[in-house]
Amino acid sequence: GETIAKLTDVASLDHPESDSHITIFTDKTGVVKAARLLLSSVTKVLVLADKIVIKQIITSRNKVLATMEQLEKVSSFQEFVQIFSQFGNEMVEFAHLTGDRQNDLKDEKKKARMAASRAVLEKCTMMLLTASKTCLRHPDCESARINKDGVFHRMRLALEQVIEIVTDSRPNGENEMAPISIYSGIKEFKNKVEGLRENLYFLSKENLSTMLEVILEHTEDFTDSAYTSHEHREHILELSKQAKMELEQLVSVWMQAQNQKTKDLMEDLEVAILKTCQCMNELKREVHSAATSLAADLLKYHTDHMVLKALKITGVEGNLEAVAEYTCKLSEQKEQLVEMCRLLRHVSGTEPLEITCIHAEDTFQVTGPQIISAAETLALHPSSKIAKENLEVFCEAWESQLSDMSLLLREINDVFEGRRGEKRVYLSLPRPGKHNTNLKALKPVKLDTEEQAKIAKLGLELHLLTSDVDSETEKWEDQENEIVQHGQGMSSMAYSMYLFTRGEGLLKTTQDLFHQAEIFATEGTKLASALHAFSDQVHEDDKSFLLLEAEKLISVCKQLQITAKASAQGKSATFTKVDACILKTRNVMTLLCQLLPLCFKLLRKNKAGNGCLKPAPPWKEDRIQTGTNAHTPERRAETFGIKCLENHVTNMTFLESK
Repeated sequence: GETIAKLTDVASLDHPESDSHITIFTDKTGVVKAARLLLSSVTKVLVLADKIVIKQIITSRNKVLATMEQLEKVSSFQEFVQIFSQFGNEMVEFAHLTGDRQNDLKDEKKKARMAASRAVLEKCTMMLLTASKTCLRHPDCESARINKDGVFHRMRLALEQVIEIVTDSRPNGENEMAPISIYSGIKEFKNKVEGLRENLYFLSKENLSTMLEVILEHTEDFTDSAYTSHEHREHILELSKQAKMELEQLVSVWMQAQNQKTKDLMEDLEVAILKTCQCMNELKREVHSAATSLAADLLKYHTDHMVLKALKITGVEGNLEAVAEYTCKLSEQKEQLVEMCRLLRHVSGTEPLEITCIHAEDTFQVTGPQIISAAETLALHPSSKIAKENLEVFCEAWESQLSDMSLLLREINDVFEGRRGEKRVYLSLPRPGKHNTNLKALKPVKLDTEEQAKIAKLGLELHLLTSDVDSETEKWEDQENEIVQHGQGMSSMAYSMYLFTRGEGLLKTTQDLFHQAEIFATEGTKLASALHAFSDQVHEDDKSFLLLEAEKLISVCKQLQITAKASAQGKSATFTKVDACILKTRNVMTLLCQLLPLCFKLLRKNKAGNGCLKPAPPWKEDRIQTGTNAHTPERRAETFGIKCLENHVTNMTFLESK
C-alpha cells in the first residue's frame, strides 16, 4: 500500500509535462507489482481470519465433546447437574459460532446441512437432560441405558457433520455422494435433449439412454412401494414405457439429422424433442402427485397421535404387554413416514429441500426406537416421574417432526408450481382485537435473516436456563412449596417465549410475546414476595442476603414490565422491543437459577421449609388470561411431570431459516 502511494504521489513529480497534463506515475511495472502484492496480502488476511473462525468452532466442539464424556460417566445426580450447567454454557457458545458461520455460508446446500445439524443438537439437548436423569434414577434399567446412548450417539454425529461442513472435508478423505432425485434427473435429461437444437454432436446416444435408465430406475422407488396407490403405480409404469419409446424415436431422427441436415429432418427432430420433454414432464407430475398425496394422507391420518397417547397411558399403567403392542404400531408408523420422506426427496425440487427430507427421514428413523425404549422404561417403572417426563420429551420430538412435515410438503408444492416462497417468518405486530380492542390494525412486519439469527441465539440461552431451573426445582421434596410453584411457572412461560424465537408454540405474534412477558414479570414479583415471607424463617445472618437477592429480582422484573408495556411502532422498533423482552427475561431466569439453589440450601439448613408457607394462587390462573392454554397443557404437565415443555406439544412448525 505504501509503495503504491509513493509511486502515485503527485507532489514527488518535479517536472510536469508541457501540455499541462500531469503524469501520475511513470513506473507502471512497479505499480502493477505492488497492486498484485496488495491483493495477495488482503487474500491472505481473509484466509487467516477464516482459519481462525474454523479453529474457534473446532475448539468449541472439542469442549462440548469433552463435557459430554463427563456427562456419560457421571454417577450422581448432584454431579450431573453441575456438569450439565457447564455443558449448557458450552452449547450456547457453540450455537453462537455455528449460527454466525451458517449465515456466512454462500452454498445453499451447506446452509441446509448446517441448519439440520444445529436443529438436531438443539432438540437433543433436552433429550440428553431427561434421558440422563432417567438413567441416573434407574441405573440397572437396560432400556433407559439404550435410550440415553442413542441421544449421545446422535449428538456426536451432528457435531461431526458440523465440522465436516465447516472444514469442507469428510473423514478418511471420502467424497460425499450427492443423492440423485427424480426431479433433478429429469431436469438434467431435458437440458441435454433440448441442447440438441444447438449442437447435434455434443453428446452420444448412449449417454442419453443411460440418463433415462437412471431416472426410470428411481421411479421403482414409487412402483415398488407398498404405499403407492394402484392408480399412480399404473400411470408411472405407462409413462416410463412411453419415455423409452419417445427416446428411441428421438435417437432415430437425431442420427439421421447428423448425416443429413434437411429442413424436414430438423422439423422432425424438433417434434421428437418436444414429445420427449412433454413425456418427462408428465412423468415428473405423476411422481409428484404420488408422493405428495401419500404425504398428505399420512400426515392427516397421524395428526391425532393416538399411538403416542396409548403408549403414555399403558406405560403409566405398567402394562408391558400393551406397550409391546403399541410399540409395534409405532414401528409400522415409522416405516410409513420414512418411506414418505424418501419419496418426497425425489420430488423436492431443490437441494436444500432434498437435505431437509433426508434430515426428516433420519429423525423418524432415530426417534421411533428412542420412544420405544423410553416407553419400555416407563412400563418397567410406572411410578417414576422422570421416566414419564422422558417419554413425553421424545413424543414431543416426534410430534414436532410431523408438524414440520406439513410445512415441508407445502414448500415442495410451492417449488413444483413455480412459487418459490420466501422463508417463513412470524408476524411481528399484534392481531387486531387480540389483547386490546383499541389496537389499530397494523400490517405484519417480517424480520430479516440477521434479526432472526440474533433472536435465535437469545432464545437458545433462554432454553438452557429453563433446563437449569427445572433441574433445581426437581430437587425439592415438597413440590407444592410456593417458591417451587412460582419457579416452575416462570420456567414454563420462559420456555413458551423460547419457542416464539423459533417461530413455534402458542405465542404467534409479538403482542402475544409482550403480554406473556408482563405475566412472567408479575410471576417474578410474586416469587419475590414469597422470598420475603421465607426470609422470616431463616437465621438473621442469611436473611439480609436473601432479601438483597429478592430486591434484585423485583428490580429486573419491573424493568421487564416497563419494556413489555412500552409502545413500539414500525418494524425496527418492534424488533428492538422483542429483543429487549427476551434479553430481560433471560436476566430474570439467570437470577432465578441463583435463587433456587440458595433457597434449597437455606431450607435444608433450617429444616423448616416444606409446607410451612401458605400456598400461592396457581400461576396457571394468570396463564389463562394470555389465551395460550387452549389445549390445557397444565393437565398434561401434572400427569407426566413436565414443567418446561408444556408449550412444546402444539403448533410446532418447521422453522427456520433454520
